[in-house]
Amino acid sequence: MKKYILKTDENGNEITVADVHKVLLEMLKMIDGICRKYNIPYFLNGGSALGAVRHQGFIPWDDDADIAMLYEDYKRFIVALKQDLPEGYTFQCFDTDKRYNPLIPGMKIRKKGTYLKEVNTLLANRCTECDGIFIDVFVYDYCSASKTMDLPLRMLNQLIMPFIILFDNLGMNPLFLKRWFVSNARMYGKLNEGSKKIGFDLTWTFKSPLKPFIFDYDDIYPVQYVPFEDTQLPIAHHPHEYLCTAIAPSYMTLPPEEEQKPKHIVDIRL
Repeated sequence: MKKYILKTDENGNEITVADVHKVLLEMLKMIDGICRKYNIPYFLNGGSALGAVRHQGFIPWDDDADIAMLYEDYKRFIVALKQDLPEGYTFQCFDTDKRYNPLIPGMKIRKKGTYLKEVNTLLANRCTECDGIFIDVFVYDYCSASKTMDLPLRMLNQLIMPFIILFDNLGMNPLFLKRWFVSNARMYGKLNEGSKKIGFDLTWTFKSPLKPFIFDYDDIYPVQYVPFEDTQLPIAHHPHEYLCTAIAPSYMTLPPEEEQKPKHIVDIRL
C-alpha cells in the first residue's frame, strides 16, 4: 500500500495518513459506543461514507473523518458527551463555547495531547484549550423542497457568512452575527420539521445556495452498519442515492493518481 507522508520530524520520524487513521478509528469507535448507549442515530458523512462503500474503511489518502446527525439528535449528543466523553477527549461547538465559529462543522471532537493545524487559515480554531486531532460532526436538519421556501433564509446566512469571517479575522468575536446566523438555521429547520427532505443545516454555507445538499429522509434513515476497517460503522440506508448527491454519480471511480493526496493537514503531532 502506498505511504502518504504528512510530516517528517527533526529526528527523521515520519507521520503518515495511516498513522492518523489509527487515531481517527479509535475516536470513531469511542463515538459509536456513546451513540449506541444513548440510542443516537448518526452516520458517516461525505468522504468517510465514500470510504466505507468504496474501500470498506478510510480512503487511503484521506486525512480526516466526518460524521453527521439530525439537529434533534445533535442536542441529545451534546448531553451524552458531557456525561460520557472519556478524559482524553474534548468537544467544541458554539452551543457550549461562544468562541467557536459556527461556519465550520457544527462540532469538533478532539483528542487531547495531539496537535493538528488545518489548511484553512480563515476559519482558525479560537477554542484555544485544544488543537488536537478531530472528528467533524455535521448537523443536518429538515429542509424544504420548494425553492421559494428554501432560498430566503439560506441566502440570508450566505450574506452573513463573510462578515463573521471578516470580524473573526480582525480578532473580534461577532457574537450578534453568530447568534443571528445560528438562529436562522434553527428557524429554517423548525419551519420544515417533519419534512421528507433533510440536509446540511443552514450553518453550512460552503456550497451554492441554488444547489444545496438535500436528501430524501428515507435515503438516510434508518442508518445501516457496514464493515469499516476492523469494525462496523453506520452509513445512509441507501448509500448509492446518498453518495450520488454528496459526492457525484461517479463516486466509485478513483480520482486521477495526482489527486490522490491528503489535503486538510498543514502540521500535526501525535
